[in-house]
Amino acid sequence: MPEGWQWDKTLFAGSAAYYERGRLPYAPGFAEALAAALGLDGRGRLLDVGCGPGVVLLALARFFHEAVGLDPDEDMLAEAERQAGRRGVGNTRLVAARAEELPAGLGEFRMVVFAQSFHWTDRDHVAATVLRMLEPGGALVHISELQDPSAAPEPTPSPAPPYEEMAALVRRYLGPVRRAGQGTLVDGTPDGEGLVIARAGFEHFGRLVVPAGGVTERTADDLVAWAFSRSASAPHLFGDRRPDFERDLRALLRRAAPDGRFAERLPDTEIMIWRRPSAT
Repeated sequence: MPEGWQWDKTLFAGSAAYYERGRLPYAPGFAEALAAALGLDGRGRLLDVGCGPGVVLLALARFFHEAVGLDPDEDMLAEAERQAGRRGVGNTRLVAARAEELPAGLGEFRMVVFAQSFHWTDRDHVAATVLRMLEPGGALVHISELQDPSAAPEPTPSPAPPYEEMAALVRRYLGPVRRAGQGTLVDGTPDGEGLVIARAGFEHFGRLVVPAGGVTERTADDLVAWAFSRSASAPHLFGDRRPDFERDLRALLRRAAPDGRFAERLPDTEIMIWRRPSAT
């Protein structure tokens, strides 16, 4: 985990209700691309660690016999259960626990996925545990937005969301150091997942970049939801100043786009795959 920071249960407190509306989706077809790369055929079990409201879990569930979502936030799990019911996904199981509590009696899996959640864990410990939970030849998968696109983005038909100004407003309310639960992240969250995973004994299998393409329209309500869906600006952090923050945020957004319409290019999705060696 980030040096000097301790996890606590308020990390995403109050954020679940805003997640679906606020967060940009992964690239269309990312689940199919991953299934093709690994030959997923409806057999075996999936574990999504830090599943949140089930975005990746529900997209991948049809490629497995059973899909297990693990998350310590009860509200996130409730939202995942609601989404599973709405989409008619019936082969999921949701477990309230932290990654550090694995294996938690959950058994063996064909694939374990972390969708932008690995950096919140005790990474060396969790990677070593996951290695033991995978069947021989099973895969550990990390899914994220592609951080360094090669081509310059084309202009969008409406103004881009003013993310820098929004971040400055958050700092004005919450202070200059990024908040996370009851603590702060002086240096942000760690990267270098590949080195940690290789150190645990995994073999690198491949990298997929799934293009998203296209531009999505965003409203002021979407961007308010985006702010409240993040650990750094989760609703509880503002206390009784939350209405003031939302008022100032909406005023900022009106100045940036008086008609309340924004647009941004959907990010490509990066998928990194490691395998447990068959002889391990």
